Amino acid sequence: MSNSAKGVRPSVAALAAYRPGKSAEQANTEHGIDDAIKLASNENPYPPLPAVTQAAAAATLNANRYADHRASALRQRLGTWLGVSDERITVGCGSVGLLQQLCLTFVDPGDEVVFPWLSFEAYPVYTKMMSGVAVNPPLVDHAFDMAAVADAVTDKTKLILLATPNNPTGTAISNDDVSALLGRVPSDVIVVVDEAYREFSDDALGDPVDLVADHDNVIVTRTFSKAFGLAGLRIGYAVAHPDVITEMDKVLLAFAVNGAAQAAAMAVIENRADYQPFIDSLLAERTRLVTALRGQGHQLPDTQANFVYLPLGAQTAEVNLGLERLGVVTRPFPGHGIRVTVGTEAENNRFLDALTEAIAAL
Repeated sequence: MSNSAKGVRPSVAALAAYRPGKSAEQANTEHGIDDAIKLASNENPYPPLPAVTQAAAAATLNANRYADHRASALRQRLGTWLGVSDERITVGCGSVGLLQQLCLTFVDPGDEVVFPWLSFEAYPVYTKMMSGVAVNPPLVDHAFDMAAVADAVTDKTKLILLATPNNPTGTAISNDDVSALLGRVPSDVIVVVDEAYREFSDDALGDPVDLVADHDNVIVTRTFSKAFGLAGLRIGYAVAHPDVITEMDKVLLAFAVNGAAQAAAMAVIENRADYQPFIDSLLAERTRLVTALRGQGHQLPDTQANFVYLPLGAQTAEVNLGLERLGVVTRPFPGHGIRVTVGTEAENNRFLDALTEAIAAL
């Protein structure tokens, strides 16, 4: 290690860096091909609406000035949309940025953060960054065991992180599940309902924002990245008790949410009904993918997200490599399975064909 790096905090030195999905360009270079498609990062394959891109472009005319640090206009518009006071809303650099703020706000060295595993890969990174202790109740049939989550809570627990739908398995929990958990954990333990894929899940699961009014320790995080196609602009929001929002705002990086992102998000809210046909198309493609994969004999968990999960176990690495060589980039979880984003009809057909070929070559 260089002298300049010897002063790095031990908790940071021990971190594994967050691993983003491989790009199509990288796969092209690695495998000597020129037509790879990326189904690795759960991106929306459709571009934002013209009204949204126009609003973002107009905001860049003022790029010589700092945007509103608090994104006050966006908070107010979100409050109107969600039916809550804007004092209960904060805005951050994607929901992943808000999750980092939560760890900065609540987790001291030695504090415990409970999250089932497998789940979102940023959770252990943020926990270790704060020298916290990750407590990981295992999944059961690729879904959360909520009784085990409650049993894992101790007097050292600060946060419970629940990705629903879960990344990477796609399984989801309901408001009833969260309510039952709240009845078993102390009121000073923060329960985070992380809903990056909410727009793709069944409405019958309930809206956890409804729980915030009666439970001061519930925080709901969401993003504009997935259903609304703003992954490249990095903007998300959280709903919580006003006192929690006040504390979270203290650790918000100055001007973290740029003006183009704020303008685009407001345009999304105003035009959100026009996104529904695209969401419906992805849901129909998801159903088609699941039907086709199960017809091929794959055992899939029920997915409520814009991706499917194939629990391939020991074959994961080989199948993933075979897909990449055929120009289809998915997200492997070594030893567990691969996560495949629902793309366009043509992209999904290519994946299905490539998967058959990759498995036949084993």
